Order: sequence, then structure tokens, then C-alpha cells
Amino acid sequence: MTVAGQPGGKVFYGWWIVLASGVGLAMHYGPIIVPTFGVFLKPLSQEFGWSRAQISLAFSLSVLGVTLTVPFIGRLVDRFGARRVILPAVLLFGLSVLSLSFLSAHLWHFYVIYLLMGVAASGTTPVPYSKVISRWFDRRRGLALGLSVAANALSASIMPSLAQALIAWVGWRQAYVLLGLMAMGVAIPVVGLLLKETPQLMGLKPDGEAVGQAEASERRGLEEGLSFHATWHTGTFWLLVGAFFLRIGVGYLLDLFFAPSVAVCFFCASTLGVSLLWSGAGGDLAFVAVVLVGLGQGAELDVIPYLVSRYFGLRAFGEIYGYAFAVFTLGGVVGPLLMGMGFDATGSYRLALGVFALATLTAAGLMTRLGPYRIWQPVAEAA
Repeated sequence: MTVAGQPGGKVFYGWWIVLASGVGLAMHYGPIIVPTFGVFLKPLSQEFGWSRAQISLAFSLSVLGVTLTVPFIGRLVDRFGARRVILPAVLLFGLSVLSLSFLSAHLWHFYVIYLLMGVAASGTTPVPYSKVISRWFDRRRGLALGLSVAANALSASIMPSLAQALIAWVGWRQAYVLLGLMAMGVAIPVVGLLLKETPQLMGLKPDGEAVGQAEASERRGLEEGLSFHATWHTGTFWLLVGAFFLRIGVGYLLDLFFAPSVAVCFFCASTLGVSLLWSGAGGDLAFVAVVLVGLGQGAELDVIPYLVSRYFGLRAFGEIYGYAFAVFTLGGVVGPLLMGMGFDATGSYRLALGVFALATLTAAGLMTRLGPYRIWQPVAEAA
């Protein structure tokens, strides 16, 4: 195989980085645990007599584990590199999934495993992968991030059916074993073999560009960026995390247009979808509403790392993105809780949907306040 940046090169090695990241994200906590949790709920309830509320608390504990741990993971990535974080995290995550096959009737046992699973899984999230991709790509960073996240979405759409088939074939205990083995057996060799921290380690430059262009990028401060301490005290950081707490392929659009404007469009699409559901839309209109909400909420894993890299650079990317990702997952915990409280209080989801529509519209407004990129300007503009 030849790569761009070398004589006769045709395929830039950065795309292999995207492939490795996509495989890693296809085998991480997001697609393996989140969409399959409901599939395992019934057999667990039948086996142990636990209520659905008791079982669901385990999921909340695991998400809490991710939320609390991922900023620390981001700091480790900044200091030691992504590979040294991802590989042991995948191993621990896979083992924790596999260990669910040994569940006893003690509910605390279930809770402890899920909490530890969330802690381990924080190292398998998009945080470490996004830093590596951002080092390998500049002009096509949005597209590269979008392609890696697309693998996550594809896996999430397949895993529930796969889990259901495994449970029907070998039972829920062995299904957990097979899912854990799959996470380790697929992600560890691919990431271990293909993922390289920086293009410089292979004698290459970001985007496969010429040495002179890459040196110009470095002079513009791409690799320097802000420290986390400096970022914490900027209004831009709080606008970003505030918008993603209220929630929202965009990758290609991020490379063509101003990223906050792209985010505003998807936030507004989500707002329209939620508003249609609030109004009681049915039939085809309800399907359109669900698609619009999905478009808005499916964009966040592209938008967050892209904006972090453009506003704060790569110096403390892992830690900054870690905090932003933690706030995003916290929004995912609070959302279902508010939906349930609203239904219990009013007997319908209309109040909660109205609040969510207002929240996404507010998020779009926050995006308009970000201002121009602070770290990067396109080469054409800088010339």
C-alpha cells in the first residue's frame, strides 16, 4: 500500500485512521450497550424478578460513570496518547460486558458491573478517536469525523437485532459473552494495528499536504491551541457546552460552511420535529417529525469535536472535548427523566416536548453567539 505524502502515493494513510476509528466506535459502549439495553430487560426481569425500574437504574449508573470519567480520560489522551487509553479501555469494557453472564440474583451485583462498565467505556467513546482524527486532518476534518461517526450509527442500528438473535439462539448469558468477545476481538486488533497518533510518526503531514503547506499550518498555531485552564475561562466554551446540553452526515457540511451555522440548521430541524410531535402529528407527518429529530440529534458527535478543534485547538483537545462530551451525556440522562416526570404529572408527553422544543431553539441561539474560529482559517483565506 502507498500513501499520500510519499513518492507515488495515492491513498492518504489518514483514511486508514478513519477506518480504525470507525471500527472502534462501532464496537464501543454506544452501539453495544445503549440500543441493546431494552432487549435484555425482559429476560433479566424474568430471570430475577426485578422490576423494569430497578433494571433501568443500572443503565443510568453506567451513563453516570461515563459522564464522571470521560473528562479524566480526555486528560490522559492529551498526556499519553489515544492508543494507550483506548486499548486497555476496550479490554476492560469487553470484560465487563462478558462478566454480566455471571450475574447473581443480588441487584447490587448488577449495579456494580454497570457502573464499572461505564467507567471503562469512557475510554472507548469518540473523545480519544476524535483527537487522533483531528491531528491527521485539517481541511477535511469534518468529513473524516463524520465518516467515523457513521460507523457508530450503523452499528447502533444493527446491534438490537443481533442481540435479540443471540438471546434466542444461546440465551441472555451467552449473548453477553459473545458481545463482550466481539468488542475485544474486533476493536483491539484493528485499533492496535492501524491507529497511529500523528501523521508525523509516519513521515506524513495532515491531509497529505506538502511540507510547506503543513509548516504554514503549524505557524498558524494549529497544534498549539489553548490550555484547558484558558478554555475554561472563555465564554465560547460555556456557549458550546450549554448548546450541547440542550442537544443536537453533517461532517461534509462542516468542511464547506461555517460550523455554527450548520449546527443552527440541525438544531432548528430538531426543534421543528419536536414541535410536530408536540402538536400531536400522526401518520406520515409523525414519521417526518421523527426523521427531523433524528437529524438534529445525530449530528452532535460530528459537531462537538469539530467545534472544539476550531475554537480551542489540539493542545488540550482531549480534556476539553471530554468535558463537553460529559455535559452532552448528562443531557441524555436528564432528558428521559424529565419525560417521565412530565408524563407522571400530566398524563402525556406534551409538556416535556414543549420544553424540549424551546431548549433546542435556545441551543440554536447560543450557536449564533460563538463568533469566528479562533484557531484555524482556511488556506485560501490566509493566502
